Amino acid sequence: MAVQPIPEGYPRVTPYLCVDGAAEAIDFYVSVLGATERMRMPAPDGRIGHAELELGNGLVMLADEFPDMGFRSPKSVGGTPITLHVYVEDVDAVFAAALARGAEELSPVKNEFYGDRTGQIEDPFGHRWNISTHVEDVPPEEMEKRAEEAMRSMEP
Repeated sequence: MAVQPIPEGYPRVTPYLCVDGAAEAIDFYVSVLGATERMRMPAPDGRIGHAELELGNGLVMLADEFPDMGFRSPKSVGGTPITLHVYVEDVDAVFAAALARGAEELSPVKNEFYGDRTGQIEDPFGHRWNISTHVEDVPPEEMEKRAEEAMRSMEP
């Protein structure tokens, strides 16, 4: 049988996080986001060389920092321009759990015009997350109207 170019069980796009404290990050993502640890490969020095977490039908890969290989965490490079988006069953409960575990609130949880109840955090490892629960199916015509209103409210 031929080898599949995209392995079974792996989405085409998978975020790979560099974390200063990967073991602690895995614990955070499991306890707060409900992730399931799929695999962990320790490096000889005890750092995590590679780990994989399932979040629903999504996958996140992560490892500890390896600065000598140019693999650095957001805290080492002054922050991140990337925000990860995760859907959960109860955004309010997950958001509260994240804050209780040391995350920083960047935007409070609120209902958004596009039908999601969303808040944004920075986790204790420097990664930004939009945490959302879909609360309303918005028809396309209504979405267009709401989007225009939202954009107008952003004008100076």
